[in-house]
Amino acid sequence: MSSSTKISSEYLSGELSILTSKSGGPGGQHVNKTNTKVILKWDIANSALVTEEEKLILLNKLSTYTTIDGVLLVTAQNTRSQLQNKVEALKKLDLLIKKAFTKRKKRRSTKPTFSSVRKRLDNKKKLGEKKKLRRKL
Repeated sequence: MSSSTKISSEYLSGELSILTSKSGGPGGQHVNKTNTKVILKWDIANSALVTEEEKLILLNKLSTYTTIDGVLLVTAQNTRSQLQNKVEALKKLDLLIKKAFTKRKKRRSTKPTFSSVRKRLDNKKKLGEKKKLRRKL
């Protein structure tokens, strides 16, 4: 089993802490009374379920989502339901973890095709001709 499939929100459920707060957006006066925004916290640096190598990968690739202390923060506030926002935050976490462990394909450098080079040069000539006609005699 690879590390990316092993690490999921279900696997980490013991280490996740869920906070709620008042959310902005639609909902009228109801918004001011209920805590529908969900903030999911996971302390990657002190996690017992992840190896040191995996921690380094997660902290490097997800640095925009982590605090200085190595705590990953995922927020969800799109819906007016706290439960739906919790589900959305867990999905976001799974997606971020999956993205962190996927290897990027190495780019193979290629040459432009003969016809594309010819087209580009033809367009340049046409443009040059057009500008030449604009000049004063």
